Amino acid sequence: MRHIYIRGIMSLIWLAAAIVSGVSGNLQMAGLYVILGGAFLYSAYKAWKKEKDR
Repeated sequence: MRHIYIRGIMSLIWLAAAIVSGVSGNLQMAGLYVILGGAFLYSAYKAWKKEKDR
């Protein structure tokens, strides 16, 4: 269960970095950070769903 929390926290960090990059005007990096945050969030969701089904 711990890995789900770690992935969720990592996704929040990436999404926060996307917001900071977007505000500062670096839209290319903001897009990259959104993709990375979404990947971590999707991974955490799938692991949570798999854990829940057991």
